[in-house]
Amino acid sequence: MRWQIRGGRVIDPANGHDGIADLWLEDGWVLAVGRAPRGVKADEVFNANGLVVAPGFVDLGSHLREPGFAHKATVAREARAAAASGFTTVCCTPDTQPVIDNPAVVEHILKRAASAGGARVLVLGALTVGLAGEVLAEMHALKAAGVVGLSNLDRAIKDTAVLKHALAYAASAELTVFSQPEDYWLGRQGQVHEGAVSTRLGIPGIPAAAEVIAVHRELTLAAAAGARLHFSRLSAADSVKPIVEARRRGQAVSADVSLAHLCFTVDDIGHYDPNFHLRPPLREKTDRKALAKAVATGAIDAISAGHEPHDVDAKAAPFGLTEPGMSTYDTFLPALLAQVAGGAFDLATAIAAASLRPHQILGREGGHLSPGAPADLCIFDPALRWTVTDDTLLSSGRNTPYFNHAQTGRVVATMVGGEWVFQASV
Repeated sequence: MRWQIRGGRVIDPANGHDGIADLWLEDGWVLAVGRAPRGVKADEVFNANGLVVAPGFVDLGSHLREPGFAHKATVAREARAAAASGFTTVCCTPDTQPVIDNPAVVEHILKRAASAGGARVLVLGALTVGLAGEVLAEMHALKAAGVVGLSNLDRAIKDTAVLKHALAYAASAELTVFSQPEDYWLGRQGQVHEGAVSTRLGIPGIPAAAEVIAVHRELTLAAAAGARLHFSRLSAADSVKPIVEARRRGQAVSADVSLAHLCFTVDDIGHYDPNFHLRPPLREKTDRKALAKAVATGAIDAISAGHEPHDVDAKAAPFGLTEPGMSTYDTFLPALLAQVAGGAFDLATAIAAASLRPHQILGREGGHLSPGAPADLCIFDPALRWTVTDDTLLSSGRNTPYFNHAQTGRVVATMVGGEWVFQASV
């Protein structure tokens, strides 16, 4: 099947392309941007006039909840919601029940995702058994089952010797370790950023130092082990410099920031709004500005959705008793465009951080529109206005601060491997 995506604004940061052009596809692969190759005629045409055509987004850490927490979300529904939000690939985090610490759970999730007809789902395995931080998971068996990386999420490995051995074992399996850095002893009782807001609200705080110390510790151990390290959801300005310096020394390290940490600060918690209960916590305006600048300069490689859907009961309690996390798929694109409109970075940088760089972090082909690249596309209307309601949200998660707020920008169609997995109804 040959497709002509006609007349859209094609943005391909990898090739420095940003302009009105046709995109030609054949049997799941990119043929050309611009003129059709000689003798090529389209079987079907998609009219992209007034729309942006870009490589599909990738999320490096989505909590898909299944198995074990189907009352919050399911793999199938979230994969379809991801596709409707412009994501062509999402990485499932290992905090399911049972935990993704054995091949059987990996196989179950991959089978569920394959039948969903939504975004492609990749799997992150657990770094330690049960995410308990004590016994190393069988990493080589997990790799054979198909995991693309390993993580202990925000479950701190308190014993430095265990972390040292885990990084060395991951290196032997040639698997990237995805770390959410936080010092256990500084963060164990905290719920929000430590500062004036935590004092005013009377909520235990987590200092930025908890993240910064963990970054230094893990960089040191990963360098000794020869492990490939990726820091997920950075929240503190002071975490950026040691990562940049390690990269200059030749260390294999990358980092992402969640879009929520570019959009909000600890001040948005207001009077105990549980939608802003996140881990890591939202921090100061200076942190937010520094993180946005780091994305603009490439010091931080990627922007993640950090999607964590919850059921209503998980947020229906006093702030400290609610579960952390924000449902972000549905509002990812308009929030990203709002950052562009606000001058944090340009649209090409935003798309590269949401697509090209995550592909590179995963070591997978994609995120660009060169001839021979996979036909993974996000097509969106950057000016379409819509309002977040029960009817417009496709994820099971309703834990979003955008509820009943108008948004600008919406996905019109998403293609994965040459197949349309989402097309908005006319």
